[in-house]
Amino acid sequence: MAFHSILCSPFNLILTICVLFSCCFGLCYTYDQLGYNTFIVSSFSYPQTTLKPFDLRYIRVDLPLWFSSLSISLSSDVDLDAASLRKTPESGLPIICFRDGSPPLPDVSNTSLKDLVLVPISNYSFGGIQSFQNVEQCFPMQKNITMKLTNEQISPGAWYFGLFNGIGRTRTQSKMIVRGPAYAFSANITVEGCTTPTMWGQYCNQTVDTLSCVPSAGNISVAKSYNQTSENVVSCKNSLETSCLGDGEQKVYSLELMGVAEELTIMAMNIRLNVTATNNSGNFIGVNLMCFVRHGAIPSAALHDYSSNISKAPLSIHSPKVGRWYIAILPVNISKELGGTQNSNTRVCYSMESQVLECPIGKAGSNCTWERFVLQTILRRGSSPFESYYLPVSEKVFSKSANFPLEPLLSNSSYGEKPDDIWTYFLSEIPHGAAGGNIHIRLTSDTEINYEVYARFGGLPSIDIWDYFYANSTRSSDGSMFFMLNNSSKEKVDFYILYAREGIWGFGLRHLNTSSSASKDEIIMSISLERCPKSCSSHGECRLAFDASGLTSYSFCACDRRHGGFDCGIEIVSHQGHIWQSFCLIASNAAAVLPAFWALRQKALAEWVVYTASGIFSGLYHACDVGTWCLLTFNVLQFMDFWLSFMAVVSTFVYLATIDEVFKRAIHTAVAILTALMAATKATRSSNIIIVIAIGALGLLIGWLIELLTKYRSFSFSIDFNMHDRWQTLKVWVQNLINTLFRRFRWIFVLAGFTTLAFAGISWKLETSESYWIWHSLWHVSIYTSSFFFLCSKANIVNSENQSLPNGNYELTRQNSRDEEVRRN
Repeated sequence: MAFHSILCSPFNLILTICVLFSCCFGLCYTYDQLGYNTFIVSSFSYPQTTLKPFDLRYIRVDLPLWFSSLSISLSSDVDLDAASLRKTPESGLPIICFRDGSPPLPDVSNTSLKDLVLVPISNYSFGGIQSFQNVEQCFPMQKNITMKLTNEQISPGAWYFGLFNGIGRTRTQSKMIVRGPAYAFSANITVEGCTTPTMWGQYCNQTVDTLSCVPSAGNISVAKSYNQTSENVVSCKNSLETSCLGDGEQKVYSLELMGVAEELTIMAMNIRLNVTATNNSGNFIGVNLMCFVRHGAIPSAALHDYSSNISKAPLSIHSPKVGRWYIAILPVNISKELGGTQNSNTRVCYSMESQVLECPIGKAGSNCTWERFVLQTILRRGSSPFESYYLPVSEKVFSKSANFPLEPLLSNSSYGEKPDDIWTYFLSEIPHGAAGGNIHIRLTSDTEINYEVYARFGGLPSIDIWDYFYANSTRSSDGSMFFMLNNSSKEKVDFYILYAREGIWGFGLRHLNTSSSASKDEIIMSISLERCPKSCSSHGECRLAFDASGLTSYSFCACDRRHGGFDCGIEIVSHQGHIWQSFCLIASNAAAVLPAFWALRQKALAEWVVYTASGIFSGLYHACDVGTWCLLTFNVLQFMDFWLSFMAVVSTFVYLATIDEVFKRAIHTAVAILTALMAATKATRSSNIIIVIAIGALGLLIGWLIELLTKYRSFSFSIDFNMHDRWQTLKVWVQNLINTLFRRFRWIFVLAGFTTLAFAGISWKLETSESYWIWHSLWHVSIYTSSFFFLCSKANIVNSENQSLPNGNYELTRQNSRDEEVRRN
């Protein structure tokens, strides 16, 4: 009977002890002036976190049964107005999503993307939410989000907040480059609870009476016609025999269901009006005693799961969920029954009772004749956390694998003599912290399968009550955002329930056409908890991560270059398109032949080695990056590609300086150390391009400075007080410098070099995740071509410019001597 027990008064005692213990350690936080009786259950502060493009973060918040409110304060640097939101593509849209029980998945299906709410988030956004069990709500990120959700809006349990910087099918696609806006956020989350277990509501000022449950005695257990199986009825009553309420006055009760039950019935007896002023009391047939019932939260006339006028007939709930139920009793229109007279002392008195109908262990259904099996969890060895499969606890089957035969477990009787209404049930439990896993259900047979599969969280499913189901290829929950088919056919039923909630799950098999010979064929069933659905469709790698609190693990697929989607099942780039992109990225490095050829022709062997190696390793790196072939590990190839690219840029600058090889080797050595550090730390950061150009320009400047110091080291700087002579000397020096620059470079090649370099910068700026292959290929061609033009721009030095006099002075010294002789004459 462990699966069918009812939690009664001991829970209140434990809850009271927990509250008192918390108060002793300073957790009580009351508002006496406002009449609030609340205390801080937990408070979390999440430091500033940066979300790069296509990144996500999950935050889990546990709400206890006695919580009163959840306060969320989130700050970010997102600054998007309504007009910007409509123009922003989904791949760059920052959003926040909420879901009850498991992490949200805003882009797992087209349905979820269509339901995205592009309006500001507020408390009102949650006003009409009755349940987040199978749905989630997403909103665009804002600069500041502050809201307070009460226990009248949301139910206790685990709540998940997901922050996404970009959604869509390309979110999981592996990208050669990731560029886009990043945003930072910080959050403060506070959970408040009620100090008194019997108080409830937003301000903990509403009394809730707990119903005490005891098994019914005597003749309430009735025999059934098929196999004389008896049902167990548990009666739950208030401690007060009779309650009296005025018109519009509400009274709330709570009932705890710890196990699976068949039916919950709520009834009111001995209903009568008690009018003190006129000393008139009696039974009135027309009294309306409304009953509102809600799972997990206090119901109201506007927000409830079930409702009925129990003064007319009892309210019956078939297959109620496991957990806490709240029952609100509200008399309405009392004055009508008294002929329209208003009397503040008018009361409706009643006795309220609830009955919970349970079947014996191993049985289920309205007549307790269907089979029900508890599934045992068996962990997989050497697998990720919580990966497991389930086998029925029964002597009828014995299996050492994840599969078990279904036929020995099937029910053989129907309800109401309906041959197509035979059910067999299975109960399993998803452990705490495993909400990021996926339930995988499979049925296989050699012939057509005549079963419908239904799944429900917290209770047993039926033809009318279910969360997910599969009947055939045309009737299923395929439109649900958390339901995923996997090549189901007539001979195979195969589907996933994505990111299943923690707790009890019920699975029901509805057997159709029992007279058919196909029912005799062997059917193999398997139920398992897996990480990535479909093993990422063989197009990606399954990875494991934890939410911000570290309490829940979740899995996701990191897809290859061609595929995307939650399970990597969406082809984004065709096979031919992938070949063409790979060819462009690899073959475009052949442009390195141009600067390498010119360097070899000029006998600049160091530069020739750098350009040649840069082109080769860039091609090898991109071949590995696109998934074609990896000569070395990806990290090694990436380092060599970026490092040699940095060296090629700097070597071009150093080549333009006419200095001795001794100084060139020194500059190359220093630059090699600096660029290696850059490539080993953050090779892909955008600022590296500016840093490398700055290093190359500095190397060229140092080379020119060395050249000037070497050339003019014996020049005599005498002080001449003749202003005319000084200006004449300066004029001659500037003219010589300009002539030297014109003789040093071929300016048509300099112009061509800067033009192709500008085109390379434009190509780099236009690179995105989608267009990376074309613009980066053009980057290869333009950057190597610009290096070639700059190498060609260096002219051969005239002999007279480098020829020295016997006394070691250069041409400028001889020119100064001739000018001195002219002045003396």
